[in-house]
Amino acid sequence: MNFSLRQLQAHSKIYTWTRRLVPVFLIIAWFGVASFGGPTFGKLSSVSTNDQAAFLPASAQSTKVQEIQAKFRNSNSIPALIVFESDTPISPASYGSYRALVSKLGDVLGTGSASTIAGPIPSADKKAVQFIVPLDSPGETKAQIAELRSIVKNNTPVAQTAYVTGPAGLTADLVKAFGGIDGVLLIVALFVVFVILLLVYRSLILPFLVLMNAMFALCGAILIVFLMAKWGWIELNGQSQGILSILVIGAATDYSLLLVARYRETLEHIESKWSAMSRAFKTTLEPILASGFTVIAALLCLLFSDLNSNRSLGPIAATGIVFSLLSTLSFLPALLVLFGRVSFWPTRPKHTPESVQKNSKTNQDIAVLWRWVGTTVTRRPRLIWISTFILLGISSVGLMQLKANGVPQTDLILTRSEAVDGQAVLAKHFDSTIGTPMVVVARADDRADIVSTLKKIDGITTATVYSGEAERPSEAITIPPKVVDGKVLIYAIQSTTEPDSEEAEAVVNKARAAVAKIDPKAMVGGTTAIALDTNVTAKNDLMKIIPIVLVVIFIILALLLRALVAPLILIATVIVSYTATLGISAVVFNHILGFPGADASVPLFGFVFLVALGIDYNIFLMTRVREEAQKRGTSQGIVRGLGKTGGVITSAGVVLAATFAALGIIPILFLAQLAFIVAFGVLLDTIIVRSLLVPALSYDVGRLIWWPSRLGKNRS
Repeated sequence: MNFSLRQLQAHSKIYTWTRRLVPVFLIIAWFGVASFGGPTFGKLSSVSTNDQAAFLPASAQSTKVQEIQAKFRNSNSIPALIVFESDTPISPASYGSYRALVSKLGDVLGTGSASTIAGPIPSADKKAVQFIVPLDSPGETKAQIAELRSIVKNNTPVAQTAYVTGPAGLTADLVKAFGGIDGVLLIVALFVVFVILLLVYRSLILPFLVLMNAMFALCGAILIVFLMAKWGWIELNGQSQGILSILVIGAATDYSLLLVARYRETLEHIESKWSAMSRAFKTTLEPILASGFTVIAALLCLLFSDLNSNRSLGPIAATGIVFSLLSTLSFLPALLVLFGRVSFWPTRPKHTPESVQKNSKTNQDIAVLWRWVGTTVTRRPRLIWISTFILLGISSVGLMQLKANGVPQTDLILTRSEAVDGQAVLAKHFDSTIGTPMVVVARADDRADIVSTLKKIDGITTATVYSGEAERPSEAITIPPKVVDGKVLIYAIQSTTEPDSEEAEAVVNKARAAVAKIDPKAMVGGTTAIALDTNVTAKNDLMKIIPIVLVVIFIILALLLRALVAPLILIATVIVSYTATLGISAVVFNHILGFPGADASVPLFGFVFLVALGIDYNIFLMTRVREEAQKRGTSQGIVRGLGKTGGVITSAGVVLAATFAALGIIPILFLAQLAFIVAFGVLLDTIIVRSLLVPALSYDVGRLIWWPSRLGKNRS
């Protein structure tokens, strides 16, 4: 008997030490992850690209033209356009000073030599002079443009203004606009979340623990994303980088809120912090995993996209969610049991013996606000869900005004840009596509017919065959064309004001139709064609990926809730929430913010994030409703599930909306629009859909929401 007692004591000591050492081990392990992942924050730009052409599908004409074009030229250069403007005509006698500038421009690293620079090219009205400077080493464009601008600034004649613009100038300004991704965006997002957590928890310690959890998750995610980009598995750009940071902070904080809320609740019933964490962990594990896997599955559906930018975002963002789950289910519990009730200081949860606990059957343990909401829903469920559906339906009407057809590259940057200003000057004095011509790849034998056909198209001013002797072909060149594999390059200059405007894209479509009649295998590429192919592919992706995401989410919900009716109801509510959000966003973009339009990928990104994240909160709600319904019936389960999760889900929604709103500080049109759509949509879904529509509709349907499971047959 004594031996058995000693054995029990020994086992008890081993269990106690194991219980204490596991959290310490987990904390040390995550500090190791942070020590490796943290330093990679500043390295992401080295494996990132913002070149639009890099994200096109291999099947696009413009992609194939780019690949063939590289065989004709010794470098894959990107043109910088330099324009000098004067209020009065520029005298031909002063052209000598401009020619002297060519040698200085040729000294810039990456320009090759002065012989590759075209110019000075005077405008027809004699009030502007242009240079075309091809730049090699696309990864160094920002530094090259900075050096060119310094030279131009120091050599601008008196009473003239000068701009460095063109594709290279716009790329450099885009990179500069994305410059806040690594630092400013992260600081703003963390500060906003910290303030919200202070208000939610009224604790000085817990916000630091939750944010530490989010930051360590981000460190792990960034390390893996950096390696994937370095090894060439994914294409990383500034947009994906910013979305990754925001998504990890928001998701990790949301999962943390759910775990912390349940931990605090169990601390009021269980005195031991270890036992309380064990119960809280078990009860939140399923909804957190289901939520995370739903978002991951929705994001991985982007792998079906034909756009490399969309396809790459899938694994990038999914990696962020994976690390959010890992940290919340390992690192955060370790921190919470280490600090125990001190985590909630100065308002520590007190253990109340069950004999004096409030009677949960009368819902007295539910916050007053959510008890009132639950009571209101049960009194007029049908009126509430029909009214909210009508309201959301009216809001969805604005969706018809959403102009998601892409915008010119000059409209992407929301702050002042020298490149954008320079494009306006070029459009004023020159055919603006002179430095970014349409490029046609065709059979050498058909070149004369194709050149003649292109010249007849309204919107094309000149068409010439590339000879290999100059970067910018001229009709004056009489030497034979350069032929590679029986094909030639034909450059066409358009007269439209913007190379990637709708008017320019219409000309590309005309050109493709015209040259195909002569040579069915002829292809049209160039800057305008890249923009056109991007928009067309993005629209096709939207129609293809939306059904896939909905099917995947339905399967996950059906498995989680063991029902078929509830998943259909939940998906229907998030869809109407999504359309209402886009409808209101369209009105805000067009009539309040005055945006010129929207990127064609905006509706797809908005759908993936809003539907996945909207289902997240419904999972938090309905898993608790199902848990309560098994004890009290569906009707009471809905009331208690709403009451018990109302505060934490609303807090989670506010946190996620605030983190995505932080994207708006990056002066890029796409990110600003995505920030508004997701932030507004999450709040709409949290406050209206999840708090009123879902509970009211579920209450009205009753136990049938659990059909065909056994719970659907029990009386409510």
